[in-house]
This record gives sequence, structure tokens and C-alpha cells, in this order.
Amino acid sequence: MKILVLHGSSRDAGNTEQLTNLALEGVPHTSIRLREKTIQPIHDQRHDEGGFNAVADDYDEVTEAVLTHDFLIFSTPIYWYGMSGHMKNYVDRWSQSLRDKRYSFKESLGQKQAYVITTGGDQPRLKGLPLIQQFQYVFSFVGMPFAGYIIGEGNKPSDIMSDQRAVEEAKIFNAWLKAKQ
Repeated sequence: MKILVLHGSSRDAGNTEQLTNLALEGVPHTSIRLREKTIQPIHDQRHDEGGFNAVADDYDEVTEAVLTHDFLIFSTPIYWYGMSGHMKNYVDRWSQSLRDKRYSFKESLGQKQAYVITTGGDQPRLKGLPLIQQFQYVFSFVGMPFAGYIIGEGNKPSDIMSDQRAVEEAKIFNAWLKAKQ
């Protein structure tokens, strides 16, 4: 199983990234930090006769990586009760890929599995559920099976390591991933 992690945090080694790293300890995977990529916001041309214009940024590079992996982990902090801007810009551009004749985008995503790892500081296990639901709707729209999620609590750097529930869930997920290798 080829695993790709899309890191959506704007902070180096933030709580979400730490929790994700714990979940993937000893598991072969590829990581893409969206903050290190230039992905322009979508210019919606879904209904234009010619479709989308090409955009000179890193979106296609990230999408090619997504399409060559079997298991996708969307790792994003809860920013203002939703996914990070880096993650949202990337996912919004999927509208472009759905019309891109180079891909059978929806069919390809339907062959993968998705997982979400997120952290937040304001009752994230309750207030982060709309973010999980948003991802579920996105994955359902493209036909990608949703394998599950971990929500952790952390605000200041390294707070996540004090969230024993999230740490334990990451270890359980880690064991599950290792069993799939």
C-alpha cells in the first residue's frame, strides 16, 4: 500500500503534523507539505465552454502524487472550525481535475482510501466534527472510501503529546497501517 500524506498546516512541526508523524512512525509513506507548494485559489470555470485555463503552479505536481498512491491521509489543523487554507485551496482545485481530460480523476480517487488527522484547541472532538463531515462529503462526491479519522486536542506547540486519547488512537492506526503493509 502506497501512502501519501497531504499536510495542510501552515506551521512547521505543529500539533497536527506531530500527531500524523506518530501515526506513521515506521510506516513507509510520502509526505507533501502544502505550505511548501504554490497552489493558486480556484478560478471557477466549470461551466465555461472551454473549461479551465491552465495554471502555472504546483497543483498538477501534487495531483500526480495523489493519483500514484493508494491511501491518502489529509492532515490539517482545525483553523476557524474548518480545514486550513492550504488544504482548502488544494481540494477546491479538484473541480479543475474533474474536467481535465488527462485524468479519470473521479474513477482514480474511487480506487483509493482516505483518512483524516486533525487537531484543534477549542473542544475539537465536538467542534471538529463539521470538518470531518466536510471531508466525508468531499470523499463521497468523488467516490473515495473514507477509512476514518483522528481528532486531537492541542493549541500551543507540542500540546498534542499530552492528549492521551489522540496518542493512543494514533498508535492503533499505526498498527493497522503496519498490518496492511
